Amino acid sequence: MTTTAHPLETDDTPKAGGEESRTAEAAQAVVQKILSWGVDGVGPIKGAEQIAAEHLESHGDPERAIARLIATHTRIVAATGFATGFGGFTVAAVTLPADVTALYASAARCAGAIAVLRGYDVRSDEVRSVIVLTLIGSAGAAVVADIGAQLGTKSALAVLKKLPGKVLIEINKKVGFRLLTKFGTKGVINLGKFVPVAGGVLGAGVNIATIRGVSQFAKHNFPAFEEEEAPTAHGVGLV
Repeated sequence: MTTTAHPLETDDTPKAGGEESRTAEAAQAVVQKILSWGVDGVGPIKGAEQIAAEHLESHGDPERAIARLIATHTRIVAATGFATGFGGFTVAAVTLPADVTALYASAARCAGAIAVLRGYDVRSDEVRSVIVLTLIGSAGAAVVADIGAQLGTKSALAVLKKLPGKVLIEINKKVGFRLLTKFGTKGVINLGKFVPVAGGVLGAGVNIATIRGVSQFAKHNFPAFEEEEAPTAHGVGLV
């Protein structure tokens, strides 16, 4: 990975101390929680690799497994009280409602499992950042543009592989901040006023639309390798 400087490293990095720094820390915590629950798995929560393996074993073909994987996660987020499917965790320390975090953890697991089924390494920092960008759909292009890069016709992974690790962290923070502000009218300060309610405050329709949107972006962002180049020894194609 190169160490080329990017505008984000100097112009957009939150200053130490103050509300801006606290907001950046909260945004990073949101993303870490979502990746931990959704991609890695914790306790009774199965991670992306385990879910991908189970679907591949059941359906044989990776693309059939992906189709069933999406259907499975659509049912999960549509179910009343789907937050309990994530072990009943609360996220007071992150200031997001439990059901909102569960929704995006489920979406991240779905995106991560799609990546696994198409041969990508979800332990790679670049792949994890693509998963994070996938959570916000088309808005991910704007986040990448903020650092002076363009997705264009290239895959998100091809672009992110050229960025230093410090910039990937900042991309994750920017996505986290978008998730924070999406559920508060005045940003992170208001988010602590949310009260998690079993049954999902977002509504099944919104949840279904979210998971379907994320899954489609995941399929686009993690193309089958025959569409690009062969995978490396770590399971990630170089494009």
